[in-house]
Amino acid sequence: MMNQKNYQKELDKLLENLTAEGRVPRLLLHSCCAPCSSYVMEYLSQYFQITVFFYNPNIYPPEEYELRVKEEKRLIGEMPFVHPVQMLEGRYEPDRFFQEVKGMEKEPEGQKRCEHCYEMRLYEAGLMAKQGGYDFFTTTLTISPLKSASKLNEIGGRIGKELGVTYLCSDFKKKSGYKRSLELSEEYGLYRQNYCGCIYSKR
Repeated sequence: MMNQKNYQKELDKLLENLTAEGRVPRLLLHSCCAPCSSYVMEYLSQYFQITVFFYNPNIYPPEEYELRVKEEKRLIGEMPFVHPVQMLEGRYEPDRFFQEVKGMEKEPEGQKRCEHCYEMRLYEAGLMAKQGGYDFFTTTLTISPLKSASKLNEIGGRIGKELGVTYLCSDFKKKSGYKRSLELSEEYGLYRQNYCGCIYSKR
């Protein structure tokens, strides 16, 4: 059996090099929601100038989407960061999500349908990073214990190569990241949804 790649170790090494060089690169961070981004922003804002990119056309219903956007903005406004964090809201285009996962509606959670959803969101993030001249792009999604960091990193890495922008590999649940996100959610009184986002995960 192959050893699971240690993404946290790779990230540690990169952050160490950035610190040694005195560089603070620009990072486009795709975020799914405020609770997941809380720890990631706290952690990465020590090393990067972050723009949080909220692009989640999968979220259902629209009221849920609005609530998550509002919480993300509030958290960025209230949290202290080492380097400034700003936010960029993507388009809310649920029709694109439904088109993307057509024929996969009955797939179990975490399988093919979810992978297509990751692909759609990471591709949009990669495009924004490319257009905005960012040094790196990544996603908060690897903080979830229910999501495969290796699958997300594989998709992100492939998109990064295709677009010519560096994807920052991660496994944010490591270093007690998920636990820290729970603490920060409590500290800032964040709304924590009980489903990933789409109508199928809600069901």
